[in-house]
Amino acid sequence: MDRPSPLRMLRGMILEHALLPVKPGTEPQFVEAFEEAKQIISAVPGFRSLSLSRCLERPGTYLLLVEWETLEDHTEGFRGSPEYQQWRRLLHHFYEPFPTVEHFEPVLGV
Repeated sequence: MDRPSPLRMLRGMILEHALLPVKPGTEPQFVEAFEEAKQIISAVPGFRSLSLSRCLERPGTYLLLVEWETLEDHTEGFRGSPEYQQWRRLLHHFYEPFPTVEHFEPVLGV
């Protein structure tokens, strides 16, 4: 039985990547706020999934990966929505400096 290739399964997906530098001492509050924020983003059209990971070498830095159907689902749909304003109110005050967000498309997979 042939398995579909991982790249074929990912084709069309966009991966948002953001390193989130959280102000020292606010990490527990950030994670708590993110629990609420993930409910907001997961209801947005075009959202597929997300993961939030903490850096081992720099515990105040988090890696956010969000899978979107299209780039526009994130840059126009989510960012132009009232839900994004809720997201901003919950999370943006934790960042210093403000994170850089980049988008990637699949090239290779295993």
